[in-house]
Amino acid sequence: MENRNSTSDFILLGLLVHNKAIGIVFAVIFAIFVVAVTTNLVMIFLIQVDSRLHTPIYFLLSQLSIMDTLFICTIVPKLLIDIISKDKTISFVDCGIQMFLCSTMIGSEFFLLSLMAYDRYMAVCNPLRYPVLMNRRVCLLLAAGAWFGGSVEGFLLTSVTMTLPYCSSRSINHFFCEIPAVLRLACADTSLYETLMYICCVLMVLIPISIISTSYTLILLTVHRMRSAEGRRKAFASCSSHLIVVSIFYGAAFYNYVLPQLFHTPEQDKVVSAFYTMVTPMLNPLIYSLRNKDVLGAVKKVLAQCLSTQKVSTVYA
Repeated sequence: MENRNSTSDFILLGLLVHNKAIGIVFAVIFAIFVVAVTTNLVMIFLIQVDSRLHTPIYFLLSQLSIMDTLFICTIVPKLLIDIISKDKTISFVDCGIQMFLCSTMIGSEFFLLSLMAYDRYMAVCNPLRYPVLMNRRVCLLLAAGAWFGGSVEGFLLTSVTMTLPYCSSRSINHFFCEIPAVLRLACADTSLYETLMYICCVLMVLIPISIISTSYTLILLTVHRMRSAEGRRKAFASCSSHLIVVSIFYGAAFYNYVLPQLFHTPEQDKVVSAFYTMVTPMLNPLIYSLRNKDVLGAVKKVLAQCLSTQKVSTVYA
């Protein structure tokens, strides 16, 4: 079969939708995109301007919002254009960039969510030493480690995937350049690479899950020994939002990257991918804000300041 060089374009087949439903699908995806980007940017803004949120957990949460914003902005704008356009091509270089950014964000979020669980362990189990053990320098190193680990994974997987020879068929049965979908077009034998990638993905999921499971096991043991009902309530409240986010993100990731391909189809992969690339970035800030008194308090404070400024401007006008 004819090999395609690095100047060839790929074609993204997109989501499987009926032609009559294109308008509805576009509107729903656009609404999810706007809500996700807006809520994540608001979360980042609130954490920056409110001194009460200048704590390790909210610093890590701001990193999560940055990752979610970059993640959804890497995929959805191109998807929206493809929905209303007949030309669904993506260049070889753009496909590689999208692949690298997506892999980096997913890997970084894997690490970050485990670090957030570790932070909750330190806060609940070592409350007196917490300010020292989780100082600003440590938080910066942890966040940098999450970004670095994700970028290394993205670089390695993308560089190998994009150097493979691709055949005359260049239609990717997906709505973005996800590595497993692109690999199906390769002419060369990719069985060894797919095995190594599968092992890498399993480790990327199992290691953070092990950290999260250990952290919350120790938290539960500590909470069980607490005599104060109020202390138990605060401990559970500080951990519940993170557990919900972890369950949603790791559940989708486990299905797509750990469950063998034999047990799911490309169409099912698209549905799950749409969930963790669009719905999850929208849900994360909502889960943390709606269940968190500090964030709601910061929202009220900012709104009150805006209203007072507006009243002063009206008086002087």
